Amino acid sequence: MSVWDSLVGQRPTITALSRAVAGDGMTHAWLFTGPPGSGRSNAAIAFAAALQCPDGGLGPGCPDACHACHTVLAGSHADVAVIRTQKLSIGVDEVRDLVRRASLSPMGDRWQVLIVEDADRLTEQACNALLKAIEEPNGRTLWMLCAPTVEDVLPTIRSRCRLVTLSTPTTAEVAEFLVAKGVGPSLATYAARASQGHIGRARALAFDEAVRTRRQEVVALPARLTNLGRCMDAATRLASTAKEEADAITAELDAKEKADLDASYGVVERGRRPREYGPALAALEKAQRTRAKRRHLDVVDRGLTDLVSVYRDAIAVATGAPGALVNEEIRDQVQKLVDTSTPELNLRRIGAIFAAREQMLEFNVPVALALESMMVSLKIPQG
Repeated sequence: MSVWDSLVGQRPTITALSRAVAGDGMTHAWLFTGPPGSGRSNAAIAFAAALQCPDGGLGPGCPDACHACHTVLAGSHADVAVIRTQKLSIGVDEVRDLVRRASLSPMGDRWQVLIVEDADRLTEQACNALLKAIEEPNGRTLWMLCAPTVEDVLPTIRSRCRLVTLSTPTTAEVAEFLVAKGVGPSLATYAARASQGHIGRARALAFDEAVRTRRQEVVALPARLTNLGRCMDAATRLASTAKEEADAITAELDAKEKADLDASYGVVERGRRPREYGPALAALEKAQRTRAKRRHLDVVDRGLTDLVSVYRDAIAVATGAPGALVNEEIRDQVQKLVDTSTPELNLRRIGAIFAAREQMLEFNVPVALALESMMVSLKIPQG
């Protein structure tokens, strides 16, 4: 085993990073880009583990028996920090804390590594603070930024980073990865196709029946949108199902954070509360609401991606494109779309889905309203 085993279909990236570990092309700032699910942050973390490892992450005991590898991959290494956000943006105060840390020397004899998972969420002020730190690096500090594309990062920042571009893994590569994790070949192939190369999504589809059921409900929608009532009903169901799933994901974390806050302030049920507790609780609840909103949007966005895959399949069938469909298991429903529309119409439908996505993510349009408008655009013409 090696620290690179979590990267699926990324052989060129592994080769380049392994050379950097050996000293070929090493630099103080890196920018990892790639489509959702390709493993941007996993690549950065694996790279950090290899840099901290005496054997470069390739020793016979790596990563399980190697202390350096194991602690980096487990998120407990003293000199590796992974900055994640559940909020819609990363503010300047958070980045200033990182900049202060970057100015310190590592505790060990190797590198201090700061990994920013969602560099595309940095505010303008945060970017300016980060730029100064990258321009004047500490000799033993490495910055690793992760973003979907280079355009998601300010030109002044990306020009100071070495670019690492990850690709979408093929269906065969994802299926092979799942089989190695103990998934049956048939289910692995289905999950690999349905995930469209998104490793995290493939894992969820392979190991969670509820996730598979929700996806099946979403991809069945296009064939049912035969009148206005069904369109409105589909929008309502998609919005409510996404909210239920998002709430289920965040509820346990919210409760744990509240319990941790109570413990840190010595708050007990019906006991006296310190004066500082009220503002701290209000700040926590505000952060949790922001996180819940983002999680809701993330779940809706995933559903929209599944919808797009159905219309792409319809275009593929209509044009005679080779290869298996993403939704091979509902080919009969895809054929219904082919019979009742044209490739041009299905392209416009895909455009309507992306427009709804932009309305929700960029312009803060309420989810229900955006989905209702979108579903009406997807309605199957009658007669």
